[in-house]
Amino acid sequence: MLQRLIDDVKQSTGSALRLTSLAAAAAIALFITIAFLCAAAFVYVLQHYGPVEACLSGAAVFLVVTLIAIAVYMARKREMRLRAEKAAKAAKSAAATMLADPALIATGLQIVRAIGVKRLIPILAVGGLALGLMASRSAAGSSEPDEEE
Repeated sequence: MLQRLIDDVKQSTGSALRLTSLAAAAAIALFITIAFLCAAAFVYVLQHYGPVEACLSGAAVFLVVTLIAIAVYMARKREMRLRAEKAAKAAKSAAATMLADPALIATGLQIVRAIGVKRLIPILAVGGLALGLMASRSAAGSSEPDEEE
């Protein structure tokens, strides 16, 4: 089971690295394309209207692009905060439901009596670590499709 977990991590890391390098190459190509389009537009406006108008039109275009980027960033940040609050509420209610179950509490007490507290502490530490890794992995998996949209 541990080997499968390690293989899954290796596979997801390799896939993320490949996707990141592909996205970086696309971003560089897009940047170069936009630079040439901006240069062409600047030269066109410069020839027809003059240097001041060319600079002002270029500034206006980049101001609009910046305002759009800020609006998208703020909307995305708000969406992520709402999603985090919703996940925290769901986790809190799930934990409360489990702790309210008397059969689960009785089973837990029987396990503690059978194993002993001194031996149970390292087992709980490893279990907590595994639970944290699984939770972070499932959270990362659920957020990947949203980023593609």
